[in-house]
Amino acid sequence: MPKDPHTEPGAGPRHVAIIMDGNGRWAQARGRPRLFGHHAGARRVREVVEACPRLGIKYLTIFAFSTENWKRTQVEVAGLMSLFRRYITKEAHALHAEGVRVRFIGDRVRLDRKLVEMMDQLEALTRGNDRVHLTIALNYGGRDEVARATKRLARDVAEGRLCPHDVDEETLPRYLDTHVLPDPDLVIRTSGEARISNFLLWQSAYSEYEFIDTLWPDFTAAELERLCLSFGARDRRFGAVKA
Repeated sequence: MPKDPHTEPGAGPRHVAIIMDGNGRWAQARGRPRLFGHHAGARRVREVVEACPRLGIKYLTIFAFSTENWKRTQVEVAGLMSLFRRYITKEAHALHAEGVRVRFIGDRVRLDRKLVEMMDQLEALTRGNDRVHLTIALNYGGRDEVARATKRLARDVAEGRLCPHDVDEETLPRYLDTHVLPDPDLVIRTSGEARISNFLLWQSAYSEYEFIDTLWPDFTAAELERLCLSFGARDRRFGAVKA
C-alpha cells in the first residue's frame, strides 16, 4: 500500500480543523459587545481560507456554532444567526470565484428555515469547486452527530440493509456528517482553552492538536503557517513504532 504523503515527516496537514474561540473576550477587552467580536471573527475566516492553497491545506473545517451555544443569551444567539445569514450573502460569490466548495455539518432541524435555505443554496452553488473544501459546523456537536449517525445505522440494520455482524469501526463513519471528508490532520483551538468542546470526537482520534493563546479575531495566516510547519516536524506513528 502506498504511503500517505501527509503522514511523512515534513509534510503539512491536508485537513485543518479550527475551534474559533475568543471572539467575545476580544470584544470585551475593547469595551465592545460580544457580537462585535463575532463580526471580527467572521472577517478573519476569509484570510484563513485564502491562505489554504498556499499552505497545501485542501480541507478546512471551522466550528461556528455548537449545540451547546443555544444556552447563550437570546440577544447573542439571534445576533449570531443574523451574522451567519449576512456571511452567506456577502461571501457566497467570492467563495465560488475562488474555487471553494462549502459544506455545512450539524443538525439543521433547529435552525431558521431561511438560514437553512441559504445554506442549501451555497452548497449547490459551490458543488463543482475543488480548490479548497470549507466545512462549516453549525448547530454541531460531536456527541449529537454520533447519536444521529447511530440512529441511521440502526434503522438500516432493522430494515435489513445492513447485517449487525458486518458493523465495525469502518461502518459508523459512513453515517457521520463528515462521511465525504478525510479525518482532520491538525485541530487548532484558539484563546488559550485546552479542551475540544465536543468537536469532531470520532474524526479527531489521531489528529494532532495545537492549543494557542491567540484570540480568534487576532489569528493570522502567518500563525496558521507556523502551526503547519510545527505539524510537519511531528512524528506521527498512529500507534506503531519505527522499525
